[in-house]
Amino acid sequence: MTIRLPGAEGGFRTYEPRPEPLDLHTGAPFTSRTVFSAAHVVADPFADVSPDSPAAVDWDATLAFRRHLWSHGLGVAEAMDTAQRGMGLDWAGAAELIRRSAAEARAEGGRIACGVGTDQLTAGTLAEVRAAYEEQLAVVEESGAQAILMASRALCAAARGPEHYLEVYGHLLRQAAEPVILHWLGPMFDPALDGYWGSADLDTATETFLEVIAAHPDKVDGIKVSLLDAQREIDLRRRLPDGVRCYTGDDFNYPELIAGDEQGFSHALLGIFDPLGPLAAEAVRVLDTGDTQGFRALLDPTVELSRHLFQAPTRFYKTGVVFLAWLAGHQAHFTMVGGLQSARSLPHFARAYELADGLGLFPDPKLAEERMKTLLALYGVDQ
Repeated sequence: MTIRLPGAEGGFRTYEPRPEPLDLHTGAPFTSRTVFSAAHVVADPFADVSPDSPAAVDWDATLAFRRHLWSHGLGVAEAMDTAQRGMGLDWAGAAELIRRSAAEARAEGGRIACGVGTDQLTAGTLAEVRAAYEEQLAVVEESGAQAILMASRALCAAARGPEHYLEVYGHLLRQAAEPVILHWLGPMFDPALDGYWGSADLDTATETFLEVIAAHPDKVDGIKVSLLDAQREIDLRRRLPDGVRCYTGDDFNYPELIAGDEQGFSHALLGIFDPLGPLAAEAVRVLDTGDTQGFRALLDPTVELSRHLFQAPTRFYKTGVVFLAWLAGHQAHFTMVGGLQSARSLPHFARAYELADGLGLFPDPKLAEERMKTLLALYGVDQ
């Protein structure tokens, strides 16, 4: 059987889906790396909502996907940008997600870390930004999850220089009950974060970031860097205090960053590990044996798919992630909170399907093919 797919340059091509998926199984916990998948949320397709309404979440399907990730040994990074924070999921929805997922993690014995931000605010003073962060930090800590201090649009707007970042983050780190993960999200993921840490110059911003960490090394478990610049991440991780981890958030260069070099390596907290979960877990278990070449052989071929999903405008990568979850059978529909399923083109979806199928990511390739053909038919493409 073949499927007729539209191309990015116009016209159509014929693709022959693979008959069998990769043979991937659950396995032992990881020993060489700490790995989180930033997980998506599943919308309730039957809720009568508009793109401006609060998110309507299918909680059963959302939590089932987290159990899928935990079953493969991955940690869940909850209520992050992959879960559409600030792009369809408001703070009320995120707080409910955090509470439900943290309770599920306790029941399943899964690792979880949750995003702490300021999305109660659209704008505010530094005092209001601190208060918003504090409210969210309390929710995460009360849930029993580890906290991830996310970059704040409101702080970026209110801060007048590096000193304001040092003040706000210092205040939060002093009161955090347990070590947190600091998250530096670049403007390619969120344009409102341009100039974070007090400067649009990344070298200057890096110095402020490192100053925050150096002042509170006992309160920083690690940093998540999402700048899509492998060398900058390598340079940064080599300057971290002992005991502070680097979690790569680079969805373009993750295999080489996780594999590392003679001076160290990155752990992982990645949106691309949502669709790659079982394959990524298999690769890390190979790395646990010391087989870096085998790890790269499994993970390097996935980079083309990741770069496709995260192509500019990068912040819409969530659409491709949810699309692949639908094709893989993790949810019964391709509907997203905020109507974000419309954020990518049909040729983009077609290429994502082709690349994911070629990797063997779909547990049931026939189901994925049927669902892809259904989407094509909705766009008027005959087979």
